[in-house]
Amino acid sequence: MFSGDVTAVREAVAAAQSGLVDRELIAEVVVLCAVAGEHALVVGAPGTAKSAAVRAVARQLGGAYFEYVLGRFTEPNELFGPVDLRRLKDGVVEIETAGMLPEAEVAFLDEVFLGSTAILNTLLGLLNERVFRRGATRLASPLRVCVGATNTLPDDPVLAAFADRFLVRVFVDPVADALLEELLETAWSPVESPVAGALAAVDRLTEQARAVDLRPVVPAAATAVRRLRHAGVVLSDRRVVRAQRLVAAAAVLDGRTTASVEDLWVLPLIAPSRETQALARDVLGDLIDKARNASLVHAAEEFSRGPQARAERLTLTAEKVLDGAPDRLRVEATLREIDAGFTAEDLPAGLRDTRARLIAALQP
Repeated sequence: MFSGDVTAVREAVAAAQSGLVDRELIAEVVVLCAVAGEHALVVGAPGTAKSAAVRAVARQLGGAYFEYVLGRFTEPNELFGPVDLRRLKDGVVEIETAGMLPEAEVAFLDEVFLGSTAILNTLLGLLNERVFRRGATRLASPLRVCVGATNTLPDDPVLAAFADRFLVRVFVDPVADALLEELLETAWSPVESPVAGALAAVDRLTEQARAVDLRPVVPAAATAVRRLRHAGVVLSDRRVVRAQRLVAAAAVLDGRTTASVEDLWVLPLIAPSRETQALARDVLGDLIDKARNASLVHAAEEFSRGPQARAERLTLTAEKVLDGAPDRLRVEATLREIDAGFTAEDLPAGLRDTRARLIAALQP
């Protein structure tokens, strides 16, 4: 059984999230993509901690990390490595890739759409096939996941085609006013030590995901895609087929070898824009309202808006609030959120117990 690997990855996610405020979602989506063997695009204004969230996850996973901010004048050798001058003397163009993107296990490319045609064409092979080709160099890349970031989605059809290679989209906004105190406090918190063996655990979970039984969920998934297309959400056949990898990864990260409707919350992630993601949540409401994932509680709630996923996330939030000496204001805020999300009759048993502990923490 792979429960030990799931535990290691959950610990890595939790450690990464300990230094993040309102960016827990990015950490979870990056890990989902790493297990699925897919890539993610994060869209948000400058200064919204996109890179900080990816760095936090990469630090916890371990392995070789590469990060770069692309610009109009970025040269291919800044990403892929310089030409080997010794081999060039013999008339052979080979690339020295040590420490560069082709040898990275986790990568973050900011302003990814500003890359030149030469850069984007080379990236296509690297992202799709995990193979780096340039000159005489042919290199199998160990890349698990690449996260691209941009302020806005491109209008250029050529760039839009390149963007389609990032299966998952995450849209972020500045931290809400209600979380500003927590943001300021967390900025001065110590960085968590990396979780030993997390990247190896991801690799083993990737192997498990390839063996997940998807048959029980195929009819519901097909229904979901029909609904999305009928609602005007443009999804290529490639995106639809590859979405199954996300479903399988969600299942193994929840400790299961068989997929179920509980895993269909990943489908809004493949919608290409903020508007179509919101539309996807609406039209798939009855298919994804049973969503849950013990490893990815924030993502499951955000993309399903389902009560079970919300209860899991609130339970996790409460546990963090109650850890150590509880802060009265945060205890009260968590109680308000629980009461706003559930009536007394609908409150799940586990969350009911957690709510009672929060109330007890407020007693003098």
